[in-house]
Amino acid sequence: MEVDVMTGPATTADRAGIAREPVHALLSDGTTVSIRPTAEADLDGLNAMFATLSPNSLRMRFFASGAAAGRDAARRLCEPHPDRIALVAVVHHGAAEEIVGEGEAWRLGPDADAAEVGFTVAERLRGRGIGTLLLEHLADAARAAGIRRFAAETLSENLAMKRVIASAGLHHSATFEHGGAVFHDIDLTEDDAFLEVVADREFTGSAASLTPLFRPRAVAVVGVGRTRGVGRAILEHLLAAEFDRPLFAVNPHAQEIAGVPCARSIELLPDRIDLAMLALPQDGLVEAAIACGRHGIRALTIVTSPVTEPVRTTLKAVCRRYGMRLVGPNCLGVAAFGPDITMDATFGPHTPLAGSAGVGVQSGGVGIAILDHLSRLGIGTGSFASLGDKADVSGNDLLAWWARDPATESVLLHLESFGNPRKFARYARRVARTKPVLIVAAGRSAAGSRAAASHTAASVTPGVTRDALYRQAGVIATRSVAELVETAVLLATGARPAGHRVAVVSNAGGTGVLGADACVETGLAVPEFSAALRERLSTLLGPVAACGNPVDAGAGADADLLREAVQTVASSGEVDAVLLLLVPTALAELPASLAADARTGTVPAIAVRVDQAAAVETVLGSDGRPAPVYGDAENAARALSHACDYAAWLRRPGSEVPTLSDIRSRDAARLISLFLAAHPEGGWLPPDRAADLLACYGIGCPRLVLATDEQTAVTAAALWGTPVAMKAYWPELVHKSDMGGVLLGLSGPEDIRAGWRRLHDKFGDRLAGVIVQEMAPVGVELLAGVDNDAVFGPLVAFGIGGTGTDLAADRAFRLAPLTGADAGELVRSTRAARLLAGYRGRPGGDVAVVREVLSRLALLAAEQTCVAEAEINPLIAAPDGVTAADFRIRVEPRTPTDPYLRRLR
Repeated sequence: MEVDVMTGPATTADRAGIAREPVHALLSDGTTVSIRPTAEADLDGLNAMFATLSPNSLRMRFFASGAAAGRDAARRLCEPHPDRIALVAVVHHGAAEEIVGEGEAWRLGPDADAAEVGFTVAERLRGRGIGTLLLEHLADAARAAGIRRFAAETLSENLAMKRVIASAGLHHSATFEHGGAVFHDIDLTEDDAFLEVVADREFTGSAASLTPLFRPRAVAVVGVGRTRGVGRAILEHLLAAEFDRPLFAVNPHAQEIAGVPCARSIELLPDRIDLAMLALPQDGLVEAAIACGRHGIRALTIVTSPVTEPVRTTLKAVCRRYGMRLVGPNCLGVAAFGPDITMDATFGPHTPLAGSAGVGVQSGGVGIAILDHLSRLGIGTGSFASLGDKADVSGNDLLAWWARDPATESVLLHLESFGNPRKFARYARRVARTKPVLIVAAGRSAAGSRAAASHTAASVTPGVTRDALYRQAGVIATRSVAELVETAVLLATGARPAGHRVAVVSNAGGTGVLGADACVETGLAVPEFSAALRERLSTLLGPVAACGNPVDAGAGADADLLREAVQTVASSGEVDAVLLLLVPTALAELPASLAADARTGTVPAIAVRVDQAAAVETVLGSDGRPAPVYGDAENAARALSHACDYAAWLRRPGSEVPTLSDIRSRDAARLISLFLAAHPEGGWLPPDRAADLLACYGIGCPRLVLATDEQTAVTAAALWGTPVAMKAYWPELVHKSDMGGVLLGLSGPEDIRAGWRRLHDKFGDRLAGVIVQEMAPVGVELLAGVDNDAVFGPLVAFGIGGTGTDLAADRAFRLAPLTGADAGELVRSTRAARLLAGYRGRPGGDVAVVREVLSRLALLAAEQTCVAEAEINPLIAAPDGVTAADFRIRVEPRTPTDPYLRRLR
């Protein structure tokens, strides 16, 4: 029986990678469009679209003219076929829908890895990205079905099709034939260049879709009481901020409230309202959202709390149907300030100061605290969104807005969850290249334990995973709102230290020592000064001063002397920042702006006044620029450490995921598929199959045989003619060496037989077999592993391996895919790096090959999503190469999803 991969049974559709429910995405102008498989019921809609095409458009698409070509195509697209993927793009007009595009891919043979592709876009909507979106979703479905290439035949004058193919970001080539035909060959491989192009398009669409939220033409507040309530508070905040665009309230019993005109219902509001603030009881939300959609309102902010999950789901569906964006529910509101708008649609205690920070939070309380701090410190807010339950608009959407907003100079986030963390990491990395992204790292602790049968998986916690995400994306992760703000105010001055070397200068020796301790404890270096610098400082400060690092200028040092000392140190080339600690005395007046006035070149000077009550304040230097003053050395050092780390990340060369040779992805997928067919629930691959899987990704292992009887073990050892290792095996066994399950250096039939009997006597019926393996070379023993989280994706671990791996507790983590820079930092951030360099004269290891193995392991886990966890321990590195001496790989059934495919949550 023929089964269509689009409309047949779920198992077939899942195998083809096609979502049976519509996928919603954004066009370049922010319009919501649905992408879904074709169905028999689409015949009329397809005919209607083809009927609007000009004769020339029909000829470009079907190489034929006349209405019959469109009718034939519509009929074909609606008929099931096992070798075709067919999609339609749909926009909604209230309860009605309109098909505005179609795309199909025909496999070029039963087992071919190529398909012929073609698509059509309604003429009135061309130029808005529908064709490109269809191509992306067709490519995603094709990859899941094992198709690696698209072929397309076009007429030479079909410029629209050429533009779509050229702009898709996929590698392609074109061949021109006589008669005006052009044959396009499109490689469906997702590389960094393609993902960046996709991100550009998504940034454009997401930012455009948020324009009604942050730059609305008019606002309506729905649910405004005459005297009190959340709706009334939002209305009064809008008035207090002097919102100068049309503003309306909805109250069935009033004509105006606080001077704002009222409509009795949403239906009676004027046209061209972009944003509606809903402050209604839960039981009225869905009806109000539908009314807003019918009225043409483009964005909703729902402050109602609590809201049940069924109501949230329905609200999201309503917004998708009418093309509205939704903030909330259960949120504080939104705000936007700029040259052309002052909008405070929140119910916080104060109107925020207008400024340059973009702020996004899940918790309204956290939002109030951040806004108040930014106002007090003079940084202010340019745009603010309290996301609440995040039914629709997410942190990823906000990043797209801030990336496109030139007035946003820094980004401050509080996110308790990630809908798509891999996309968040890619987006945050793009934004962080031009403006700092700071986050309160909420949810650092593990909520519970989980079963894990490898050292790698056992080490993974939510905090470890998020730290890896933040580190790679250049996100500055802080542990509290206070730390977030203390760091933001320093970065707002433009402080980007060239390194981590800090000079500590004070007018009291004890505080200088505390300042030096604080710097070292936060990862900064307090280097000893050169003799020449000490001599210059001694000449300046006098013989009583301590001129090492820290510098004690003495209690009698006045402002001019301290300023000159700071400038002397800063201009020496021996430090990258200066921490100035000021203790008030009766001997000299020391203004808070002293550090700001001592700034020189690119070396920032940060002040601490120990008598200051506030954790951080800002002062103006003589140059008119603000500078932070901290009340405690620990706070200042922590903020400075974040600034140094961010500057180091910015200096890191932009690196791509390396292109690796000898990758056999299809063989690996087939191996896993065969295992899951025999073990539907998943499990640990037998060691010989695990070795085969590693080999598919170019990771070398000593030859091995899993022997289930004594004679097989003897025969295998004889084939190689070299000493072998024998290892006890059953799937759950982890610590073989600790249990006496590893025998080394055996040679000859008698040794093998004795080893077999010894292992059987020790473990008895638990044994599923004995691994007979070539002896691995001697070298540095390392651990390389992957834990493949269903949400965050593969997390790669690296550290010291062997029997002492748990004792060493040497682990570093990065999320896959690994760029060249990621792999290098993963190695350098562990103590294993010293062993690879040849610790205390011992032979080291080939670091370049170790980095490559980590990249290969990351690629394996990224491509083969059914790999739940994998570990190589030990990975033995010698000066001339690397060998995976022992390994474990667990697979489980999973439906592959592309985290970078353009779609709304």
